[in-house]
Amino acid sequence: MTAMLNSTTRPNWLRPAVLAALAQHSETLKNSVEAEQDEDGFFLYDLDYLEQHLSVLMQQEVIKLWFAVKANPLSRVISTLAQQGFNFDVASQGELTQVLAQNVQADCILNTGPAKSKRQMKAFLSQGVRTFVVESLNQLQWLNEAAIELACQPQVLLRVQLQWQEGEKNPLGGNEVTPFGLSCQEWQTIKVSHFPALNINGLHIFQWGNMLCNARMYELWSQMVTPLLSLAEQLGMRLEVLDLGGGLGVDYLQTGQGLSWKKIVADLAKIKAQAGVSELWLELGRFAVADMGYYVTSVVDRKKNFQQQQLVLAGGINHLIRPAITEQPFPVAMLRESAASPCYFDLHGPLCTSLDKLGTLAIASDVDVGDQLILGLAGAYGFTESMPFFLCHQIAAEYVLQQGKVEQVRAAEPAAWYLR
Repeated sequence: MTAMLNSTTRPNWLRPAVLAALAQHSETLKNSVEAEQDEDGFFLYDLDYLEQHLSVLMQQEVIKLWFAVKANPLSRVISTLAQQGFNFDVASQGELTQVLAQNVQADCILNTGPAKSKRQMKAFLSQGVRTFVVESLNQLQWLNEAAIELACQPQVLLRVQLQWQEGEKNPLGGNEVTPFGLSCQEWQTIKVSHFPALNINGLHIFQWGNMLCNARMYELWSQMVTPLLSLAEQLGMRLEVLDLGGGLGVDYLQTGQGLSWKKIVADLAKIKAQAGVSELWLELGRFAVADMGYYVTSVVDRKKNFQQQQLVLAGGINHLIRPAITEQPFPVAMLRESAASPCYFDLHGPLCTSLDKLGTLAIASDVDVGDQLILGLAGAYGFTESMPFFLCHQIAAEYVLQQGKVEQVRAAEPAAWYLR
């Protein structure tokens, strides 16, 4: 790996410890097969930074924090979160197996996700999970039946889908009706007393995506309290838990905006008091782990089309598809030192589709074939949002940086590893 960016040009998301570790790692792997595989793209997670970040999040007594495993299910990431006192939001048997394998206790696990069959919920109960977010009338009945069969009483939160003022974008994703939970009107057809095997004591409201404004978040949280309290009363429920989901944003576009965790805690203390609940939950994904992650890949080609500079990279949406589906590119920098002025480039990956674009971003104008680029904020929805099977590309390697040392947790795997 070549020389690093100097301190005058290094972006704030690219920490010196990461640059030093990458340089040392590159020197160690020089001319090895592993180095050749890594040129196609690999992930690095700074667990030293993650531990510090999580410690800050846990220094409060207002919110019970859960980690949305879908953001990053790597074993070492889960272990670091568990050591800092996080609980875990899992939405599949695969996620559950991975979390339990890291010696996380089942009573620290919350089962979410819209597609929960009776078979799955019974399997979760059999493995010791006792907290569920229920999405439908069917799920409520199935869980009650499974709890009777297994002689247990799981805790249940009903997921509620609210509609917003006419013309206002639904934070759940556009103005579409989603499969997450039910409307208040649908939930009003039941009484909690009709499900004696369940401890139905909470409501869950799925959050909007990547919010960056504290004031706007507090405004929306405040709007939720009245309809949720009314619903709990109509259901005959003693509302003890309110789960506000996730959605806390990360400034991918580097606009200078960003959420204040201190303000979030203060705002949620007010919401907790307004709702009169004993517990307030958040399920964090990107806000917990995005900053710790990096993706490194190489420039394969540089060209100019219709006055637009283009870079073709060894890795693209085959390793991280998020920019293509959100139009929020990961920030990027060149690894080697350069004093050249920045220039905007279209960044394209190796796939034969126009979808494979990582954004139009400013990079030092002397970037060329063979240079390595590093993308930041890739600790969440990077590796887990990828499409390596199209064009039969390799699975990216994953490394962790811990106590100043780089360690491979997942080796790069060629297409032969999964092709049949």
